[in-house]
Amino acid sequence: MPKFHYYISCILLFGIFYSCKSNEVKPPSTITVHTTDFVDAMEIEGLVQPVQVNTVVTPGQVDGVVVSIVDDGTYVKAGDTICILEDKNLKQRYDQIRVQLENSVAELNKTKADLDLQYSLLEAQVKNNAAETEIANLDSGDIRFSSLVQSRIRKLELKKVSIEKFKLQKKLKSMAIINRSEIRKLELRNRSLTSRLESAGKQLTEMKLTAPKDGLATRAIHPMTRKKVMSNDPVWNRIPLVIIPELDKMKVLISATEGEYKRVSLNDSVQYSFDAMPANKAWGIIQKKAPVGQPVKENSKVKMFEIEASVDKALLIPGPDLTTRCKIILKHIRDTIVIPQICIFEEDSMKFVYVQRSKTFEKRQITIGTTSVKEAVVSAGLTRNEKIAIVKPETELINGKRLLTKIKNKKI
Repeated sequence: MPKFHYYISCILLFGIFYSCKSNEVKPPSTITVHTTDFVDAMEIEGLVQPVQVNTVVTPGQVDGVVVSIVDDGTYVKAGDTICILEDKNLKQRYDQIRVQLENSVAELNKTKADLDLQYSLLEAQVKNNAAETEIANLDSGDIRFSSLVQSRIRKLELKKVSIEKFKLQKKLKSMAIINRSEIRKLELRNRSLTSRLESAGKQLTEMKLTAPKDGLATRAIHPMTRKKVMSNDPVWNRIPLVIIPELDKMKVLISATEGEYKRVSLNDSVQYSFDAMPANKAWGIIQKKAPVGQPVKENSKVKMFEIEASVDKALLIPGPDLTTRCKIILKHIRDTIVIPQICIFEEDSMKFVYVQRSKTFEKRQITIGTTSVKEAVVSAGLTRNEKIAIVKPETELINGKRLLTKIKNKKI
């Protein structure tokens, strides 16, 4: 019997001890407060694009088709032929002007010959008149021996010769002026036709387009087909045909949602990484923000906003059209107290944390400054090396409450 009572007593004591142990409240996990850099960052995809591009376009006043065009991605050198166009109307106009000019030149030569002939004939008449005048003057010495009638007739003949001489000299002078004017008019017409022919010839020469610089040539998007420019595509005034980017300076175009757009500011730092180039890194800043968004599709209320960032430094300059992961640094505060948002609790519009004091926790008011989705900067209420609870402790473990007697307005 004594042994039986002994066993019963042991069982009861073990049960009491186990019950006490199971009811013991376990303290929550804690983290140690320390100073570090606060970084609020956001990651968005972007597309690498050249800052400067050389765009080869259709010459002005052209309405034709593409005869041939360089293959997409071909490396070309300055002066290489990259596209040939054809404008049948331009060729027809060139041929018409050329024929007009040939006819006009022939007409000018014929007119010069006719006018020279007429002028020569008139000069001959002037010379003949001069001879007749001299003869008449020689005969005028015998007038005093002639009868009155003959004398009068001779004087009238002299007067007639003199009048004819005046008329011929005046006509000769007028013909010289008229001839110069007529020739001048034809010469001006020839110059105009020559200029038009040269202009049309230059336009025909411009149908053969060459690369302005060395680089990788890519075909532009045709405004009608919405595809890369191909042979036999129609082209007209100033349509982009081939793009040759300058690869020494790049930028990144970021398409952001409205929420992302609002968080980004000009001059925010950006860090780039590339899936296609894992070992490469690059750095830049936000340079431009489009003032208006573009609908993601027709009649959609959802808009995307374009953000442009620079590439100021890179281990290796990335190529155009390369996708990049952009880490935008929205806020960066050095050497400050940063704690996880999960450690912060709100009550009556005040922020609290639970600071460990041996085996219990003190409920302490704090003020916070800059925040991110995961972390917050503590501007008052905590010091380094203190330990705070990750989750709210059980009521039994909370021992005391401390409020900030004077909250300092500290900008962080």
